[in-house]
Amino acid sequence: MKKIIFATGNEDKMKEIRRILADPSLEILSLKDAGIHADIDENGKSFEENAMIKAEAISKMTGEIVLADDSGLEIDYLNKEPGIYSARYMGEDTSYHIKNANLIQRLEGVPDEKRTARFVCAIAAAFPDGRRKTVRAAMEGRIGYEEKGENGFGYDPIFYLPEYGCTSAELSMEEKNRISHRGKALCLIKEELV
Repeated sequence: MKKIIFATGNEDKMKEIRRILADPSLEILSLKDAGIHADIDENGKSFEENAMIKAEAISKMTGEIVLADDSGLEIDYLNKEPGIYSARYMGEDTSYHIKNANLIQRLEGVPDEKRTARFVCAIAAAFPDGRRKTVRAAMEGRIGYEEKGENGFGYDPIFYLPEYGCTSAELSMEEKNRISHRGKALCLIKEELV
């Protein structure tokens, strides 16, 4: 069995990752599972750079295959904000309920066709032999007018998917994992692992 460390402490994200990467030949550990406490400065200028910074740092510490992602929400009308700062938008300890309300307020009066947005996910893989690989995927949608749905986390309740007629927080986990930015990126990186 191949051991892979996924460089995150986010348990919601780990649930998604384990579902999508489910394979009997892979053992997927979070930083917590692996007993790793690392404060890595994500100072890259893109999702890809931030993901690789994390993957390389943990791989150097452990000598294991490490995956790391950097993902976020880009809103076209707001010059692709919050972008790579999605998790730290309005401060790291600010609840997503407050962040979501702020983004909805900033788009007040903006018509549907100008509320376009996407979730972006870049996943980096760092291998002990020095190989590096990065993949990127996106899920297109619009910013809704209010929070809707209990599934998912973060910005999911305001991310409206016109073709599904609901937010990504209203999709079942299976549906979301099939079409999401993270689901698509994980499927791309899985080809490098199995």
